[in-house]
Amino acid sequence: MAYWLFKSEPNTWSWDDQVASGDKGAEWDGVRNYQAANNMKAMKVGDLGFFYHSVKETRVVGIVEVVKEYYPDPTDAKGKFGMVDVRAVKPVPSPVTLAEIKATESLQDLSLIKQSRLSVMPIPEEAWHTICQMGGLGSE
Repeated sequence: MAYWLFKSEPNTWSWDDQVASGDKGAEWDGVRNYQAANNMKAMKVGDLGFFYHSVKETRVVGIVEVVKEYYPDPTDAKGKFGMVDVRAVKPVPSPVTLAEIKATESLQDLSLIKQSRLSVMPIPEEAWHTICQMGGLGSE
């Protein structure tokens, strides 16, 4: 299993929107960055990801699961990019802020810090467990 982080602007697609999509999940579409697209190409059904509210909130608010692997994104008129489907698994009891992540020594190499504009990124397993503990989920 691999771990990921999905950034979304809450005014465009929020955690509540993701939860409302139910067990079927929803498409993670609109990604137009090659590195982020390559990250999504590497995802497998069952992989887990943090749902991260970007822009004003900048915090991890939930956990999602990949339920459909990479396929063409119909919103891309040029046909160069694809998407995955994810479903909400559970909220993070105590959302973990970007400031808290930046203040944690063991998380300094995360793409979230080093490549702050990247919208979909891998999360190393040890970092996954650290952030889960920070958010009140135990070691998940």
